[in-house]
Amino acid sequence: MVFADRFAGKVMVVTGAAQGIGAGVASRAAAEGASLVLVDRAEIVTETEAAIRAAGAAAISVQCDLETHAGAVQAMTAAVEAFGRIDVLVNNVGGAIRMRPFAEFEPDQIDAEIRRSLMPTLYCCHAVLPAMIKQARGTIVNVSSNATRGIRRVPYSAAKGGINALTQSLAMEYAEAGIRVVATAPGGTEAPPRRVPRNAAGDNAQEQAWMAEAVAQVTSSAFMRRYATLDEQIAPILFLASDEASYVTGSILPVAGGDLG
Repeated sequence: MVFADRFAGKVMVVTGAAQGIGAGVASRAAAEGASLVLVDRAEIVTETEAAIRAAGAAAISVQCDLETHAGAVQAMTAAVEAFGRIDVLVNNVGGAIRMRPFAEFEPDQIDAEIRRSLMPTLYCCHAVLPAMIKQARGTIVNVSSNATRGIRRVPYSAAKGGINALTQSLAMEYAEAGIRVVATAPGGTEAPPRRVPRNAAGDNAQEQAWMAEAVAQVTSSAFMRRYATLDEQIAPILFLASDEASYVTGSILPVAGGDLG
């Protein structure tokens, strides 16, 4: 369902906008009137930009690495230069790289999970603050996870727990500045096959078995015993990003079929 003009006049930055939830959030926000800044390190983010422009909305794409603070600054600077302001930031970058028992993780693999699923959100929140403080208004929506409780992905769970803490602390610290900070906590979600894989090295037979165990746990923990659709994740993100949620801050909304994580 599209709400016409819900984001009319708003500038929205969406990270991880090349595919999946990020691309869906950006496309629907554009249909609801937003001007979009699409951020991803994958070149295919330009395809999301082209589709949004073809539909008649304003959009730019920025290719950068949000696992670095410099990349986050690059993205926010480009947004302000293009549109003059940032009204909404949707932090969508993240995702488990590997699934295995914690004892089987190598130290560098633990570090990689934290870099992937915590640092882009932490850096982007930091980089967007100057613009939002200057305009005395803004909304940050962090995409966390209900997998703060789950098997075979402890480092990822720790990263998402960090996002929950970041959401609550940042909301408390910047409420007086007119900035809302909220999050959704998605559960398992059906999506088209990733065009850019989460683990470029691929999964061996043992890793595939561990992943199957994690998938079974996710499905069995959900009251609805199924994965969400992309639209079921996109809609709550855009609600929290909109003025309809103007008195909601510091909250983490589980979107996981009843599994609170």
